Parts: sequence; structure tokens; C-alpha cells
Amino acid sequence: MSEPHDRHPMLSELYQQYLLDQDTGAFAHRVSVRYAVASLARLVVMGDRNARRGSVLAISHLGDYESNAALGRALVDSDRGVRLLADSGIRLLWHKAGSAPQRLLLARVTKLNQMQHLHAALREVSRLTREAPWIAEGWNQQAIAHFGLADYLEAIRSCRQTLEINPYHFGAASGLGQCYLKLGDQVAALDAFRRAIALNPELEGVRANIRLLQRSLKRNQ
Repeated sequence: MSEPHDRHPMLSELYQQYLLDQDTGAFAHRVSVRYAVASLARLVVMGDRNARRGSVLAISHLGDYESNAALGRALVDSDRGVRLLADSGIRLLWHKAGSAPQRLLLARVTKLNQMQHLHAALREVSRLTREAPWIAEGWNQQAIAHFGLADYLEAIRSCRQTLEINPYHFGAASGLGQCYLKLGDQVAALDAFRRAIALNPELEGVRANIRLLQRSLKRNQ
């Protein structure tokens, strides 16, 4: 099936220019002077392929957590280019919730987790979840720290809280599956991994886990 007629040649042109120069900052600036983020969110579902790709890329850099649903829907777009851009872009948006100090605290917690300073991460993130419990990524980072400390039940609780706030958080759904695997509950792990792949079909590691669990459960029937 052919692409619909491009009703947004400017955005497509700006995206084509980005493909040539690979200058994300210049692309975001050029788009920002012509399009509001709300307009870009509409183009995620209404534009042709290049307009959808361009709008997702622009939202990733111009938007904040308010654009989470728009990129969440783009994760299952018919075009793989859109899906891949949404995958990387939505992860950025998850860290753009809250006030400037709250974002700095979230960035600090994320860095502590990356450095495997897990007890320190838990101390810091507890401040964030008390002050701003509506920031889903705070709960996700708390889950990551609990998982790293082998406290899988607490990690499950934090993953569930993440998904309660942000139903597009495929990372938390995948993390939930990993927790259930550690606890030996293959059925619950399979359900969680299926939820993650439904949210984001590009999670190849999750897809592999689903295949392994399906074979294991079939053997044990």
C-alpha cells in the first residue's frame, strides 16, 4: 500500500535535511519555529511516513512527559523507522517529568544505578518517590535498584507502580518479567514479557525470552 499524499511537505523536507546532515539540534530548532509540540503529536498518527518519523524525532527533543502517550502509540507504528525513533525518544521523555530539581534528582539516581551504587540509589530515590510519587521513572529506578540487590518482591511492587502511572513503560513490564523469572514463576514472567512486547515490538531480548518460556512451559505440560 502506498503512503498517503504528504500534506506536510515542510516537516518531511526538514526530516530529509536531518538525514543528510545528522544535526539533531539544528533539526529540532528548525521544527520548533514552525510546529507546536501538540501539532507534532497529531502528525505522529496522521502524517505520511517521513512526517511521522520527523514528528517523533522532534518530539523526542522538544517535548516532555506530556508527550508520553504520543510516542507510546508510535511504538507500534506500521513503519519500523518510526518505531525505532519512538523507542529511543520515549526513554528521554520518561526523564523529563517534574520540576528542574526533581529531574536533577532523577538523573542522579539513574547514574547511581548505572554505577551499581544501589543502596545510595535507593536512599536518593526514596526522596523522589515521597516528593513526587507521580513520576513513573522514579519508581522504575527504584525497581532497578531493588532488582540489583536481589529484592525481587520489592522490585515487583515498584514495577507495578511504574506501570500504574505510565502504562507505556515497556521497561517496567520487561523488568517485571525478569523478577518473576528470578522467583521461578514462569507463567507470570511470560505474561509480563508479552505485555512488554505488546507495548514495544522492537524488544528482541524480550521476544527471545518469550520463545524460551513457551518451549519450557510446553515441555512441562
